[in-house]
Amino acid sequence: MTLSLDLVEEKTLRYYSAEMISSLQAYRMPSHIAFILDGNRRWAKRSSCGVTEGHRRGADTLMEMIKAAKELGVQVLTLYVFSTENWQRPPSEVHALMWLFESYIRSQIDEMVKTGMRFDTIGDLSKLPVGVNQAIQSAKDATQECHDIRVVFAMNYGARDEMRRAIKLMLEDYSSAKLKAEEITEETISAYLDTRNYPDPDLIIRTGGEKRISNFLLWQASYAELYITDVYWPDFTPEHLYEAICNYQNRDRRLGQ
Repeated sequence: MTLSLDLVEEKTLRYYSAEMISSLQAYRMPSHIAFILDGNRRWAKRSSCGVTEGHRRGADTLMEMIKAAKELGVQVLTLYVFSTENWQRPPSEVHALMWLFESYIRSQIDEMVKTGMRFDTIGDLSKLPVGVNQAIQSAKDATQECHDIRVVFAMNYGARDEMRRAIKLMLEDYSSAKLKAEEITEETISAYLDTRNYPDPDLIIRTGGEKRISNFLLWQASYAELYITDVYWPDFTPEHLYEAICNYQNRDRRLGQ
C-alpha cells in the first residue's frame, strides 16, 4: 500500500511531488523521527563565517524540515537542539545559543500555529535562562490545540541525565509506597522518562557524518533505525529527508524476531 495523498489532506504539495508521495509505502512510514542536528559549527568554518551564523542558519532549517515532515505524514518530530554536554562549549557560544533559542521560538510562534504544530520539550529546563523558559511556555500555550504534527525540542537534554531523574522519581514514589518493586517493568520505566507522552522513535537521523548517538534517547532508541548523512544540518533539505525515509523503507525491520 502506497502513501495516499489523503494523509496530507490533499492540499497543494510544497516540498514533494505527488509521484514522490505516492511512491512511499504507508505501512512503512516512520511515525516518529528523531534528529541529531550536527554540523552547524563545521558549516560555519567551511563558509568562513562566525559560529553564531552557523547556528542561525541551522535554526532556519528547522521550520522547513518540520513542514516537510508534516507533508509526508510524520506524526512526531524530536530535535536534539541542546545537550547537557553543550554547556562545556565556550561561554560566548552558549550565550549566543540561548539568545537564539529565545528569539527563534518567539518569532516562530505564529508560524507554529499556522502549521498546526504542537510544540513541546524534553530535558531539564530548570537550568535554562528565564527568557528561554518564558518563550518555551508561550509556544506551548499557543500551540496546545494544534494536532497536525507534534514537535519536541530536546533542550538541556541528555539520556543519562533523563534516566537519573527518572530513577530519582521512582525512588521517591517507592519511598512513599506509590510504587512497588514488583511493579517495575519496562513500561513503568518508560512512564517515568521525559518521553512518556510519545512513542519511541522509528528512525533517528544524524547529520554531519559522525557515527555515534551522543547520549540521545538511549532507552527509546533500542529498536530505532539509524541513518547517518555527511550533510551538515544547515544544508539538510526536504529532499534529504525524503532520501532518509526511502532508505528506512528499504530496510528489513525484524525488531529482534
